[in-house]
Formats: sequence, structure tokens, C-alpha cells
Amino acid sequence: MAASPDSPATPRQLAALGRARLAGAGIEPGEAAMDAELLLREALGGWDRARFLAHQDDPATERTGPAFEALIERRARREPISLVLGRREFWGLEFRVTRDVLTPRPETELVVEEALACAATLPRRASVADVGTGSGCLAVSLAIELPAASVLATDVSAAALEVARENAARHGVAGRITFERASLLGGAAGLALVVSNPPYIPTRDIETLPPEVRLHEPRAALDGGPDGLDVVRALLAAASEALMPGGWLVFEFGDGQAQAVQAAVASSPLEMVRIRADLQGIPRTAAVRRP
Repeated sequence: MAASPDSPATPRQLAALGRARLAGAGIEPGEAAMDAELLLREALGGWDRARFLAHQDDPATERTGPAFEALIERRARREPISLVLGRREFWGLEFRVTRDVLTPRPETELVVEEALACAATLPRRASVADVGTGSGCLAVSLAIELPAASVLATDVSAAALEVARENAARHGVAGRITFERASLLGGAAGLALVVSNPPYIPTRDIETLPPEVRLHEPRAALDGGPDGLDVVRALLAAASEALMPGGWLVFEFGDGQAQAVQAAVASSPLEMVRIRADLQGIPRTAAVRRP
């Protein structure tokens, strides 16, 4: 990937070259264009979009081209852009991400929205738990939104918990989140609100996922067993014991799983209150309550 040797490349030219490289690697053209611009702005020193548009026809520095090419080559190998950049935005906050955690997705913000709606029915000093915290995106977002709450964040991965701790410190809530290496809820009891984005991909479907997910994200955060709901059923059982009466469990699930999720809740001591669809109309989040 190179511009003319006779004159320094401009950001516009570099972006076009990067876009073509990514499209040639099998990335959808619209995504290739967006990713090329994001990576170029990073190589330019973290330019915002306004600065990029204002100076896209100015000559780039000699360092920009090689730095950009290194980033583009990583993305062309189908490494997720969140890992190339080392960060991802969620709930208006920036989170560090690594190969040890699931990259936060926009649809998971529905869990935060539903959790806040549930929290409005609870005591102000509620105890909250985030099961399988990963990057900490749910725990940190809720700690910020519910400043009187105490938050427990659990994960089976020590490496993931280190990332979550770093993100909590970055956003000034580390002192209000307890991080515990545990499966599900450990020995927690008397909780008012439990949230989770559990693994819910059926095992047989893992190999059909895009390479960005299949090759670069932790399988333990994806694989939900034969029908994708092994962890969901275990979570329902654990929450039944750990929630106080009137307490809430809010969790994400996959496309096509709504009916099975309703059946799993019906077989538990908890009761389904509502299922919410994402912006594409796909049922995505369940709000469940302990009677």
C-alpha cells in the first residue's frame, strides 16, 4: 500500500488505499471505508473527524504512512478494529479491550437501559451484580448511573477481571465495584439487581461466526452449549437463590432464542416481566423478577 513517491500522500489518498486493502481482504465496503478512516485518524495522532475532514488534502507526515499501513494490515487479517485500536465505546464511555474479553456491542446497551428501569423500583442503595463482567462495561456503566449502589462483578477469567478493574479505575468507580473470580454469583445473597451478557451461541454455530469473532474473541464468552442456553439456565438458578424478593435479573440472549428463554424462565422460580427487542426488531433482552 503506497502513494506516489513524487509527493507525500494526503489523508484522502491514504484512506482510499486503506479502504481498497480492507475490501480486498473480504470486509464489506461500507465497513472497510469506516475502518480505514478510523485507523488513519489513529495513525495521524488521534485526530477527530472534523480535523480529518478539514485537512484530508494536506500532505501527511512521513510517519503517518507506515503507522497506518501497520494498522491496516492487522485489520486486513480480520483482527477486530476494537482490538487493533485497543478500545471500544459503550454507553458513551471508552473501554479498554483485549483478546481476554468480549468486545462490548451496541445491543448490550439494552441491558443497561432495562437495568436502570428495574432499578427505579428498588431501594436507592441497591446491591447490583454483573455476571461474566468481561471488560466491565455493564458493571462500570451501572456504577456510574447508580451512584448509591454497590456493585459486584464476577468472571471466571482472571485476565478479564484485570481488564475490568482497569476500566473501573479509568472511570472513577473502582472503589465501588468488588471484583471476584467466580462462576455465576459465587456466594452472593440478598441482591437487588443482577445483570449479565452470558455466552449464548450454540456450540455448533461457533465455527460459522465471522473471523473477527471466531478467531479473536474468547470462546468461553461465546459458547453457550448445545442450544446456547446452558449458562442462561444456570444463571436463572443462581439468581433464584441470590436475589431478594422483588429483585431483578436482566440478561441478553441471541436471535431466535426468545421462546426457549421464556420456557427456561417458566421452569424456574422467577417470573418473566418483559422481553425487549433491539433496533433491528430482534428480541434481545429479558427482564425477570423474583416474586
